[in-house]
Amino acid sequence: MSFAKLKQSREAAIQKLVQATAATSEKKTYGDDRFWAPTVDKAGNGYAVIRFLPAAEGEEIPWVRYWDHGFKGPTGKWYIERSLTSIGQNDPVSEMNTQLWNSGIESDKEVARERKRRLHHASNILVISDSANPENEGKVFLYKYGKKLFDKIMDVMQPQFEDEKPVNPFDFWGGANFKLKIRNVEGYRNYDKSEFDAPSELFDGDDTQLEEIYKKVYKLQEFIDPENYKSYGDLKKKLYDVLGEEEIADTFSADTVDELNTTRAPQIDAPAPSADTPKPALVKEGGDENEEDTLSYFAKLAAS
Repeated sequence: MSFAKLKQSREAAIQKLVQATAATSEKKTYGDDRFWAPTVDKAGNGYAVIRFLPAAEGEEIPWVRYWDHGFKGPTGKWYIERSLTSIGQNDPVSEMNTQLWNSGIESDKEVARERKRRLHHASNILVISDSANPENEGKVFLYKYGKKLFDKIMDVMQPQFEDEKPVNPFDFWGGANFKLKIRNVEGYRNYDKSEFDAPSELFDGDDTQLEEIYKKVYKLQEFIDPENYKSYGDLKKKLYDVLGEEEIADTFSADTVDELNTTRAPQIDAPAPSADTPKPALVKEGGDENEEDTLSYFAKLAAS
C-alpha cells in the first residue's frame, strides 16, 4: 500500500497481523549485507535499540517465517539448507527425522534431535541505537530473529491483562522502540530481558522523515518464493551425500509422511551438540533462538 494508505489503515492493522502467524520462509541470509545483527562483547552481553517497521508497499505482513536444517554428517560434510516445510512441501530431512523418531529407539531420537529443523523470522527494522556499530544507526535493515523475540511481539499485540492496550510494534505512529538486551546465561545467548519501550511516534510523527524510511523498507516476498528453494530431489541427494549412505526406497508414502509430520513428528527445541562438533566462541543459542550468525557459522564450516 502507499504511505498515505498505510497511515489511514492503522486501526485494522493489529488484527490482520495476529491472524497472519502462518506466514512462511526465506532464502539463505549469510553474506547478505541487508541483514543487521547485534554485537556482543567478550562476556557475551549486548545491547541495542531497534524499531520494527511496517510491510513494504504491496505487502501486508511485516515478517516472514521459515525453517532450516544445519548439521554435520558422519562424512564430515555439512547439510545447511532451507526446509521445504517452510513453503508447505515435504522435506527429506523431516521425513527421515519422522522415521527415526517413530522407531522407538532412543539413539534414533537423539539423531532426530541433532538434525531438527530450526525456526526463524525476519522483519525490516530501523536501528535506533547500536553503540558497538554506530554507523548502523538511522539505517534500515532486515533482522533475523527467533521464537522468543517473536513471542514478545505477539505479547504486545495480544495483551493478557485488562489494563494493557494492544500495540502494533510495526506501526510508525503507535509502535514502540524495542530494547534488545542480550545476556550470556550458562553459555547461551539469552533474550529474556529484551522489552518494548512505551508506544511513541517515530520521528515525532514527521511524515516527511517517515516516508523516507518507508521507501527504504525491503520487500519480503522474495523469501517465500518457491523458486528460491532447492527441489525435493536435490535436497534428498545432498542429504544422502552428507550421510554417506545410498538412497533407499521410502518407508512411508507421501501422504503418510505428511500426516506424520503434522501430527506426530517432533519439533525438538534444543538439539544436543555432539562432542566433536566445533563451536564458535560466545554464539551458542538456546532453545529456538537459532538466529543472527548460526547460518553464517555453519556456512564457513561447510566451506572449509
